[in-house]
Amino acid sequence: MSASFSQRPLYLADQVRELDRRALEAEGDSFALMRRAGESAYDTLRARWPQLRRLCVLCGGGNNGGDGYVIAALAVADGLMVDLVALKPVAELEGSARKAAALAAEAGVVPVAWEDGLTLDGELMIDAMLGTGAQGALREPYAAAIAEVNASGCPVLAIDVPSGVDVDTGHVEAEAIKATLTITFIGDKFGLHTGAALDVVGEVIHATLGVDPLRHGDIVPVAWRQNRQDLVAALPPRSPNSHKGSHGHVLVVAGAPGMGGAALMTSEMAARVGAGKVSLATDAAHVSASLTRFPEIMARGVRGAPDLEPLVEAADILAVGPGIGSDAWGQAALQSVLAAGKPCVVDADALNLLARDATQSRRDDWVLTPHPGEAGRLLGISTAEVQQDRRRAVVALQRRWGGTIVLKGAGTLVYDGELLTLCPFGNPGMASGGMGDALTGIIAGLVVQLSSLGQLSSLGEAASVGVLLHALAADAAALDGGERGLLATDLASYARTLANPQPFPSHADHSQR
Repeated sequence: MSASFSQRPLYLADQVRELDRRALEAEGDSFALMRRAGESAYDTLRARWPQLRRLCVLCGGGNNGGDGYVIAALAVADGLMVDLVALKPVAELEGSARKAAALAAEAGVVPVAWEDGLTLDGELMIDAMLGTGAQGALREPYAAAIAEVNASGCPVLAIDVPSGVDVDTGHVEAEAIKATLTITFIGDKFGLHTGAALDVVGEVIHATLGVDPLRHGDIVPVAWRQNRQDLVAALPPRSPNSHKGSHGHVLVVAGAPGMGGAALMTSEMAARVGAGKVSLATDAAHVSASLTRFPEIMARGVRGAPDLEPLVEAADILAVGPGIGSDAWGQAALQSVLAAGKPCVVDADALNLLARDATQSRRDDWVLTPHPGEAGRLLGISTAEVQQDRRRAVVALQRRWGGTIVLKGAGTLVYDGELLTLCPFGNPGMASGGMGDALTGIIAGLVVQLSSLGQLSSLGEAASVGVLLHALAADAAALDGGERGLLATDLASYARTLANPQPFPSHADHSQR
């Protein structure tokens, strides 16, 4: 899997600090970069809140606090009233931060030292307290200041990262600034786009300050943030001479007794994104409902491995797990799929069965799609540990199980052992039953048709495109009808539209008669 030209590189804090150091070295003026950061932030706040007359700036130490002092100086020069709260005494500041404080003093800004019970006054709060180096539990007085800002009810502009967020992981140890908008500098940070951070970062704006991180080839991005334009490159119009066999055959193995809904959702989504043929192997009790709802899907009732073997043999890719349960039916279904030696997408109950099988070895030809709870079981750790460092968890999953791992959740991650992609799309309405089943069908449908057309470079690529399409379909559905009550079946029509990102060509004869 390779990064798309449209994807944005994401970095860790140490990497951005090195980029910052190199930019300062090249410029020869350590304060110039801080001034640009402050100016960029101030221009952003004026554009977003043009009627603003009074703001409150909370400054810590280091470069983050220095950015805040520059903002305060610019605001006063612009005629705004500014309250500046210093959480670190100005006399203890060093380097560029000390110069920034002097700039603010020259503009007439008088800092007020933080103390418990201090009233924060302003139409907008500027969080310039803790930068990218802050990790772990909050110390005082920062914890109290963060609580006070959040209690103020005012909009908040966070400088570089909301204080309290671990910028490398997205983890929030206790309480973090709940920003309305975060402006982050030089390199975009991985932790701003996944996990608990998404509850507090608000809108994220990336300001490069004239630094191009990709020019530094030795500083390799830790991940790549997807762009909706990736669908255009991945899903070109079809050849006029294609037929259903040109677009592959998916077999969905799903739906133990009493669990037919998952099987139907997975099968429909595989067909909606363009698989040429979709077969469903399910418990016999579900066949009638399957034929009634989706006559295009070839449903077969199976009782065990002997019934599955000819179906598995005829398919190009296998999707297994939704609703298979953990009893004999599900175990036979999973073992039949794994024994076939064909590419497969493994989800839901099949993942829990894998987690209980210590003898199962790594494979290169599968896509595993766990949510955080399933990921924890596959790794033998808690869900909380997975969520505390999602990047570490997805890497550990791939090292243990091989293939491509899709770690679902806010800021879904896709990792194939070489490239890590992050999906910035999706919405809270997706927290409903069946969404994972829909994703399994989408990924399987994309794998089989791209592979049949010779357009698939890796399972990781199809999984990444599938995650993107799934999230964008959910966003489109939520835009039309809202997040609450969003169902997995609502995604089908939107997924079909998104699977055709380019206008299909007309093949009619337009010659003159």
